[in-house]
Amino acid sequence: MKLSYQSAFSAIMLFVSGLVLTGCQTTSPPPANLALLDHAPFETLPVETQEEIFSLDDSIIETLNNTFKRYEEPELRSAEVIMQFLLDNGDETLSYMSDANLTASQAYHNLNANCLSLSILAYSLSEYLNLKGQFQKVHVPEYWASSRGYSFLSGHINLKVYEDRTKFIGKDVLHTSPRTLTIDFDPNSRQQAFRTTEITKDRVTAMFYNNKGAINMVEGRHDLAFSYFQAAINIDSQYSSAWANLAILYRISDTLDIAEKMYNQALSLNPDNNTAKGNLAVLYELTNRAEQAQEIRAQLYQIRRKNPYYVLTLGNEALDQGNIVKAIHYYRDALKLDKRLHDGHFALAKAYYAMGKLDLTRRHLQRALALSQFKHNQIQYRGKLEWLDAVAKN
Repeated sequence: MKLSYQSAFSAIMLFVSGLVLTGCQTTSPPPANLALLDHAPFETLPVETQEEIFSLDDSIIETLNNTFKRYEEPELRSAEVIMQFLLDNGDETLSYMSDANLTASQAYHNLNANCLSLSILAYSLSEYLNLKGQFQKVHVPEYWASSRGYSFLSGHINLKVYEDRTKFIGKDVLHTSPRTLTIDFDPNSRQQAFRTTEITKDRVTAMFYNNKGAINMVEGRHDLAFSYFQAAINIDSQYSSAWANLAILYRISDTLDIAEKMYNQALSLNPDNNTAKGNLAVLYELTNRAEQAQEIRAQLYQIRRKNPYYVLTLGNEALDQGNIVKAIHYYRDALKLDKRLHDGHFALAKAYYAMGKLDLTRRHLQRALALSQFKHNQIQYRGKLEWLDAVAKN
């Protein structure tokens, strides 16, 4: 099952088999049908407010006040200063964790968070220091990660920071152009010039709720999952991913008629929501419409076949089904599309280990380690190599 997830590698979508990239639309999407939320078979529970998500607690504010003169001229600040502040004052193990959805204050005290949470924190710090923050969706290729029987399609956001001269009217700095810098917590995104689109604070809040909803759905807390998806829709009813994930919740709760309407709602808001299309195909199969399901899958394959992450996902599915040779074929195809894909080498290592080929397992683990950039990936691969060495000695 496939979920939409925003990590900054940031929105969630439940994937039964696929997530969503926003395409160009020449007309505004139709209004969302909020009546679909009526008479829900779930209890509505309290969730974090937008203010709670973005607020900085007293200890953070005290540290900020001791570190900065809040009302000095804005050009004395920059995004680099904020990043250094995080490294100097927060958890020194700053790293990206795709499933760590934290508020700004939580992210500060534990910097092992996803890019969505870290970007929210950077935004709140920027605002407090009289800088302006502008969230941006980064149009990265579709990327999936598997966990607990679900496939999570990750999106990505970053934060553009610039000087807010309106707060310093009368200052001599008005004649200069404000500097603009971008804070991006994903090194892969920083190295590639992906297209970006500005998104609102409300959309980012909806992404936060959507992520929390997806995680709670996977963990079986359906009332809380519904409450987060509903909160996402309430603050941004045009957010297609929340409707698509909510449809999954209704589907696994055997409310198939409403689930189908929600998938169609998601697609009316964003016709390029490929995850919603893939999950709709699953629903068609469950309701004896195999021909319509196959038609959707054929269309999605043509869209995705040049995406190495999609090919990697096909390999993972083959490996889960016990077809190791087929999985290796897919993994090698993925590496032909992107030879620097560390995930591809790790996948090959797992496949070769399943075949008992330890030398090839070690070779691809070493290659995965050499290509990885995130610290948590490097720790994972080193640990696997150490374990493999211990196995070989025994």
